[in-house]
This record gives sequence, C-alpha cells and structure tokens, in this order.
Amino acid sequence: MEETLRTLNDLVSSGKVRYIGCSNFAAWQLMKSLSISEKHNLEKYVIYQGYYSLIGRDYEQELMPLIKDQNMGLMVWSPLGWGRLTGKIKRNKPLEKGRIQSGGAVGSPPVRDEYLFTVVDALEDIAEQTGMGISQVAINWLLNQETVSNVTIGARNEQQLIENLNSLEWTMSQEHIKNLDNLTETTPIYPHWVGAR
Repeated sequence: MEETLRTLNDLVSSGKVRYIGCSNFAAWQLMKSLSISEKHNLEKYVIYQGYYSLIGRDYEQELMPLIKDQNMGLMVWSPLGWGRLTGKIKRNKPLEKGRIQSGGAVGSPPVRDEYLFTVVDALEDIAEQTGMGISQVAINWLLNQETVSNVTIGARNEQQLIENLNSLEWTMSQEHIKNLDNLTETTPIYPHWVGAR
C-alpha cells in the first residue's frame, strides 16, 4: 500500500494527476491506506469507486460511515445493478434478447428473483407517477444518497445515454425516496446490529 501511495503521490506532485481514488477496497484496506497517507504526509484518496444500487446496499454498512468520517466521496459503478434495474426484467415476463439474456449478468452480485421483482415493481410505480423511466428513478435515488459524488453510467447506445442523463433533470420526492429506502433496507451485519437495538 505504501509503495502504491508513494507512486500516486509522485503523480500528483508532478502535476500528472490532480486527485487520487481507489476502487473496491474493503473498509479496513481503505482506512489503512488513509492512515499510511497521513503518517507519511502523502496524498490521500479523496474518492472511492464502489458498487451501490437499490439492489446492492452493502456499501452503507462499513464503507459509507468511513467515507463520511474521512470527508471522501463515492463514485458509483453499476448503478442499475448490471442492467437489472432498467425495467427489462419484470415479474412474469420473459427476458428480452440482449446482454442480460446472453449471460451479461454473470459475475454480478446475487439477487433473489422475488426481491428484484419487488424492487422493479416499486420503481415502475414511481416511474408512472413521475413520468420518468425506471432506470431514471433508480439513478435519481442514488443521486439523493449521502456521500454519492457521481454515478458512472454504462450506456450501450445513444438512447440509453440520453435516458440516463435525464435522471438529472428532476428531483425525486422525499416520500418516494423514503419508500425505496424502506423497501430495500438491508439487515445490518455484526457488529452494527448490536448498536441498532
């Protein structure tokens, strides 16, 4: 870690990069890196790139509190959960031809079908109420979450890009945010459940 941070520090001091970030570290790895930077007066990570979505909220348990405490930001990758929050996957509907049907979700975090369908049903309901698309609702929810600095979208064509960018053109109501929060809230892992009583 120290060698990597010294190299990144040299890149910043030489003007080749402005800020540094890391991706997919466990919370202990991130904190260790930040401690090394502080101990040796090196540039510290200011952004964490990580997976976060309505069907993947593990980030909130260890990483979010750390990132808040260290005044960092989150750059979200796969905000639509490997394309599962686009509206293409719905209850009692065969998969459309495309990336997911051809195995594009291989390697993605597991999500129970019933849970996914319940989340997509809720997104569809909000989309109908607001006149937005399902993916726009999913991305807008993320943009309203604490620590989220930006969202990396993976549009495969111009239509998807425009639809995803339109997520910025409106603000979801606090009621809708709260409903999605409650629906997708995860059970705290140890030791977090101890203090939550």
